[in-house]
Amino acid sequence: MKILVTGANGQLGSEVRKLSGNYPYNFVFTNSNELNFLNLNSIKSSLNLIKPNIIINCAAYTSVDNAEKELFLSDTINHRAINLIAEWTSENNCKLIHISTDYVFDGTSKIPLTELATTKPINVYGKTKLLGEKACLKNNPNTIIIRTSWLYSSFGVNFVKTILALMKDKDSLNIINDQIGSPTYAADLANAIFVIINNDKWIPGIYNYSNEGEISWYQFAKSIKELTDSKTHINSILSEEFSTTAKRPKYSLLDKTKIKKTFKIEVPPHKISLEKCIKILKNEA
Repeated sequence: MKILVTGANGQLGSEVRKLSGNYPYNFVFTNSNELNFLNLNSIKSSLNLIKPNIIINCAAYTSVDNAEKELFLSDTINHRAINLIAEWTSENNCKLIHISTDYVFDGTSKIPLTELATTKPINVYGKTKLLGEKACLKNNPNTIIIRTSWLYSSFGVNFVKTILALMKDKDSLNIINDQIGSPTYAADLANAIFVIINNDKWIPGIYNYSNEGEISWYQFAKSIKELTDSKTHINSILSEEFSTTAKRPKYSLLDKTKIKKTFKIEVPPHKISLEKCIKILKNEA
């Protein structure tokens, strides 16, 4: 079986690559040079050359603030390219796992969001990711979509690595305390993807995945501080006190019941996974 992993140099793609040696499959890892989502005319011909049996789409335009002014880029990568990939998978009997985001929600919920919760994105990034989801389901109803949130890893650029870098230089940091969700260690999500692939049955649909627990960005930063014995003071602020180009959901905690029951996936608590990631980063320092 041949598995194509797009966005292979990103956080999730890198974690999938790291785990891939444990599985007896033929993997093809592509980046934006090898499978260019901006060159829509080349996507299907590239897939015809690779001929995968499963595509794990980790590629995305993820710069939330820049998406507000780069609508064409965001829509092309997160929606129009995905539409073509979904068409190709349907035409070629290929399974598709597509990664989406908690930003498809508006953040007004007071309870953890299930897969059936109403989608209403409040920024361009979320809107283009939702269009990508719809393109998958329209062109290939056999798709598995995984919505995740607050992704971090020892690879790439993310909140954890940014906070670690800032704590080396700053005496204090101001972190938002009124946006609630749960972080996702990309290594855990990569493991969950392999559990799905190895399952006896392919069960399409939308699934939520993040680590267990409910925290704010401020609490997340405090956890990073505690695990590194940093002396940097972490200040709690409101979203209104930190200016961003794009709006963020105030509440986007994902309910993981469906993915846990369907695929018998064990989801680690966020603090345990954060400890693992920081240990790796310490060893690499």
